[in-house]
Amino acid sequence: MSPDPLRPLVQIASYNTNLQAERGLPQDLVDWLAPTLQVSTFLARERRAPDIVAVGFQELLPLHLGLAGWSKAVIENRNALILSQIEKHAPNGERYTLIAKVVNVGVALLVYGRDDGIGRKAVDIQTQWTGCGPAYMGNKGAVGVRFRVPGDDGGVGEVYTFVCAHLTAHAHKNADRIQDYHTIVGSLLFPPLPNADSKAPTTIFSTSHLFFFGDLNFRLSLPPGHAFAPEDQRQNLVQALSSDEGRSSLKDYDQLVDERDVKGTIFHSFHEGEFWTFKCSYKYHLGEVDRYDPKRVPAWTDRVMYATHSDSPDTPQESNIKNILYTAIPSYTTSDHKPVVSLLLLPPPAPTTTSVPVIRLPEGYHPAPDSLATLKKLMGRTLDRIIGYTWWLLTLLGAGHLVFGVGNVLLSVGLWRWWRNGTQEGYTQLPS
Repeated sequence: MSPDPLRPLVQIASYNTNLQAERGLPQDLVDWLAPTLQVSTFLARERRAPDIVAVGFQELLPLHLGLAGWSKAVIENRNALILSQIEKHAPNGERYTLIAKVVNVGVALLVYGRDDGIGRKAVDIQTQWTGCGPAYMGNKGAVGVRFRVPGDDGGVGEVYTFVCAHLTAHAHKNADRIQDYHTIVGSLLFPPLPNADSKAPTTIFSTSHLFFFGDLNFRLSLPPGHAFAPEDQRQNLVQALSSDEGRSSLKDYDQLVDERDVKGTIFHSFHEGEFWTFKCSYKYHLGEVDRYDPKRVPAWTDRVMYATHSDSPDTPQESNIKNILYTAIPSYTTSDHKPVVSLLLLPPPAPTTTSVPVIRLPEGYHPAPDSLATLKKLMGRTLDRIIGYTWWLLTLLGAGHLVFGVGNVLLSVGLWRWWRNGTQEGYTQLPS
């Protein structure tokens, strides 16, 4: 039986492109951005295109160019390619509109809506960004898009919020990732909702539907006594992760699962599909479809999570969002990550009210906006630009190599000082 056509269909796609800029994507994106071709039998007798397509990137371009803010050409290139591809592979010839795009250093987000629906209805469109690197720089952080879809009868409707993030890397830095998440919640702020009593900024949770995705960098953390924990057991671990049964047995050692579902430190009210049904998205040999790099323990670093206003915090294992598809795409080989994609069927729109329905949070959890968020963002952005321009200049002086650029500067300074000292000595030896 076909699902209610009033239920919005949302496609989320995320990819860490390994600083590759324009080279980071193949020209045909059907494997990644047209998954409805694979799951059409789950949706309806007639194939249905997503109402919303959100595409997130991490490590969009070389870091020094991202810090300098020179991402415009890359993001415009991505936008043109993505739009052409989702329209080319739309099952019924649907057309799409870019609702919004936003980029900060290497984290980018583009959100599209169908022309015959949400793409034309979206209002109150907002974009935001925040950094959670050293001194709030943007080498790590998040970007967000929020918009409202009014009710068909003119009511206030519902609000959608999309967050694409890149958190701290390395297995032993789990505490830093947790802090990154809380920094994002406190500083990725949006204006108040329509008809709200308060005029204060709102967190990502002041929304009807929330999607949080990206390279979250959580790793597998096996206890010392586990059979696969020793380094000499790495190959056996990889072999176990190659089977459905093996991945299922190892999923509980995922740091994100432990922090979210067991300790309750992060991602309150969020749900996620069965990530263990697909192979780990990291870390692969460049150019390889299915060969892990032995330098790292394989992990599901790239994730998609979601929450909706009709979910109850009293039943955290249940969601009114149906996860139709959640998988990684192995055919992409220019990065050490594999892109992931999720297809989500949302609940029907809420009955018309005078206020926006928002996500319900567990008792005792009250995330608040950081009063210093603007100051921290300004400090981070200033450092981004200073370091980015300096790095770019040194790379230019080194003919594309930072180390050579630093060497050339040091050599030039040394020669200048030698020349100056020699000149001064010549003056002191002139006859009086």
